[in-house]
Amino acid sequence: MTTAEILAGFPELRALVVGDVCLDRWCRYDPALADPSRETGIPRIGVISTETSPGAAGTVAGNVAALKARVGVLGLVGNDGFGYELKLALGRRGISNDLLVWADEIPTFTYTKLINHLTGQEDLPRVDFVYTEPLPESFDLELVRRLENVAADYDVILVSDQAETEHGGVVTPRMRAALARIAEAQPRTVVWVDSRMRAEHFRRVIVKPNQAEAEAASVRAFGRVDFAGLRRHMQARLLVITHGGEGALVVDESGSAWAPARHEPHPVDICGAGDSFSAGAALALHVTGDPLAAARFGNLVASITIMKKGTGTASPEELLARPEWQSGLK
Repeated sequence: MTTAEILAGFPELRALVVGDVCLDRWCRYDPALADPSRETGIPRIGVISTETSPGAAGTVAGNVAALKARVGVLGLVGNDGFGYELKLALGRRGISNDLLVWADEIPTFTYTKLINHLTGQEDLPRVDFVYTEPLPESFDLELVRRLENVAADYDVILVSDQAETEHGGVVTPRMRAALARIAEAQPRTVVWVDSRMRAEHFRRVIVKPNQAEAEAASVRAFGRVDFAGLRRHMQARLLVITHGGEGALVVDESGSAWAPARHEPHPVDICGAGDSFSAGAALALHVTGDPLAAARFGNLVASITIMKKGTGTASPEELLARPEWQSGLK
């Protein structure tokens, strides 16, 4: 299928992004305002402007929305100021927040990037607001209940398991078990998982780690790097392993195949490339039924977003502007 034919199917799709919905705050500071505090003598960081965008699972959802599929998010958000900002940021992108669970006890996951106003570079440590305690059972049960109640309404379910700590994220063992049940009961639904630290624990779904994550998951699972063995271990329909600018390796029960990427020698910002790949590839898989075509389409989406500052998205117009021979979708 051509790029145009794949894109034509997206407006008919309903997608749900499940997982760690975060707020990205891009704060520009002026180094000239680093006056020491009168009380402590510690120099301040003088922030002069702030932009916000949905992060983590919100980045995936933003990419889905940019591709013109209907999309909502299911996750946990703190009943705080950052949660309010996140709600507004989702709304600006046309992302439904009806399935979010709001919590007084848990803060909104928030990543604050400090950008030097003079250079445009992020040159100070990020300030993250994180939650590292086990998710209270009441919230765990409610998130799973909401997912199971609505799963049949969606063509594509993308899972963003972003927590890099042992606890704190919403993709818990109970959530993983629910996803396995949904994938088994709804074979036509694309259940697509991106997990930074726990890929080997998912079952019966499509799993998309990057190369380093896949190798680490394989070693954790059985002490060696064996991607075919990892797919069998997870009972996964597909294992899709991204390799940055080189492309993606698609592993299924018949073996493995390579989906090369468009070469971009000077990417502007690779942050969020995996999220844009997942959004494009998961939607394309539902439309085409072809894992290699889906991976090539995901590569095409990512080749556009990495040429933008921050966690950019790719529009249908930008995708259609790429010649078919470059996208490799014929």
